[in-house]
Amino acid sequence: MEDGPAIFTGVVFALFGGGLLAWTAIRLRRGEPVAHGVNRVASAAVATLAGTAALAAGMWCFTRW
Repeated sequence: MEDGPAIFTGVVFALFGGGLLAWTAIRLRRGEPVAHGVNRVASAAVATLAGTAALAAGMWCFTRW
């Protein structure tokens, strides 16, 4: 992978994953639902897994350049 696209993609994944994890933590700390109409524990688990996967994808992109 070329340097430019790998860095850009890694930054996008890292920002999305970090933002999703931060947003999920804030919603849980306030006692608000993460997703409306869904079990609170299940929605928090799925959001946490998605955020962690995005961070991992970003770190993987950074290792490719």
